[in-house]
Amino acid sequence: MKRFHVNVSVADLAQSIQFYQNLFAAEPTVRKDDYAKWMLDDPCVNFSISQSSHLRGINHVGLQATTMQELETIQQRLRTAGEATYEQPDAECCYARSSKSWVRDPDGVAWETFVTHKDIAHFGADRTAFENEAGERKSRCCA
Repeated sequence: MKRFHVNVSVADLAQSIQFYQNLFAAEPTVRKDDYAKWMLDDPCVNFSISQSSHLRGINHVGLQATTMQELETIQQRLRTAGEATYEQPDAECCYARSSKSWVRDPDGVAWETFVTHKDIAHFGADRTAFENEAGERKSRCCA
């Protein structure tokens, strides 16, 4: 089963956690000093927020696959369609180790497809993710 993923950059993590707790009627599944995540079944979404001093709003969207086979099927479909992808086979990001593939839609929205292998204790060591519209590498681990 695939799960829709949305990551939002926020100014005030505590305020945003309270808002999304009310919206989803659920506590975060993961809560850190700079990050929170809800793994919801209704709607089936992996919704995360990250505190940021300069970015606000939707950081990226994506599809979380359950298995490497599901991820490889999505990646192959994108490659067959001629889409340029950026692969991260063993990324450390958002308190997880994952295999990822990034692609941008025709309007520049960053899409992450990934499988999470395990949780880790830090936000992430992988600080290069995807090129922005100017061709510059982003300095955060995601989008």
